[in-house]
Amino acid sequence: MQQDKFPDRENQLLDSFKRSITYLRISLTDRCNLRCIYCTPKDDHAKLAFGELLTYEELLRIVSIAVRLGINKVRLTGGEPLLRRNVLSFIKRLTAIPGLNDIRITTNGTCLTDFSRDLYTAGIRKLNISLDTLKPRRFEQISGADLFSKVWSGIQEVKEQGFYTVKINMVVMRGVNDDELVDFGRLSIDEPFQVRFIEFMPIGEKTSWSNEMYMPMEEIKKRLESMGRLSPVKTGSMEGPARVYRFDGAAGAIGFISPVSHRFCSKCNRLRLTSEGRLRSCLLLDRETDLKAILRSGGSDEDIKNVFIETILNKPEGHTLQEGNPVNCHGRMSRIGG
Repeated sequence: MQQDKFPDRENQLLDSFKRSITYLRISLTDRCNLRCIYCTPKDDHAKLAFGELLTYEELLRIVSIAVRLGINKVRLTGGEPLLRRNVLSFIKRLTAIPGLNDIRITTNGTCLTDFSRDLYTAGIRKLNISLDTLKPRRFEQISGADLFSKVWSGIQEVKEQGFYTVKINMVVMRGVNDDELVDFGRLSIDEPFQVRFIEFMPIGEKTSWSNEMYMPMEEIKKRLESMGRLSPVKTGSMEGPARVYRFDGAAGAIGFISPVSHRFCSKCNRLRLTSEGRLRSCLLLDRETDLKAILRSGGSDEDIKNVFIETILNKPEGHTLQEGNPVNCHGRMSRIGG
């Protein structure tokens, strides 16, 4: 049996605030077939050249080292991760890494009619699907593409395929889609999904965020409670930052993600690897280390290990949005990873 290169792995990924870091989010590409108003700047169409992305071999090497250090959960994001060429072969190799016991995908849903069966065969059982409206015309206004019916068909196919965790993510924007809160709440009653309501965050320099469009989670929850009693649901540590509730008799559940009004930084267990190959410890802080440069200059496994440890030790205690400070995340969400 091969000897573990990092025998002290259980203590490697504890940050300065005693948070155990076990979760790595990986943006496979900055490319997307949608241009959602909260994600992609309207006047910026620049995309990374293929050579600027980490190769699958480089990604597998990074993940293998991270797992030996204590990472046990990976989420593949984008852009739209299912647009990257040969992504299924990569996923199959990823699922074969010993010790990596939780692999999830965040997708805009437009490719699911083509990929759901193969994803299930490859071992994926948990999906997050972004869907900000149930109205086809509004979907086009928010995303820039007339693809609602394709996304909805993909969601239904995923349900029939038997994925056992399907989360529908709605970014709530006042004056844009907040009139659909009850409709999304009803979706959690009728379907076995966790419908998650996410506060609109000020990310990037040129996106459409404004204080007028922001709706705090307490207001969202109050509107949903007009439908009936919401009972809290106990969740495991691997299930992320959502506060989860359920309507009586519902097939699914409701999740609230409130990074602005009720930040969950004290329980944050994640790192992010951007499309450009940069490791960052916080979504809302543009402090990154260029792992790609280290890999391509002949860096050793020990060098990569040290980047992980240094990044974690420099992880901030939390963001400062609640204090009214300007956001320190000026990058594009499509490259950082949704």
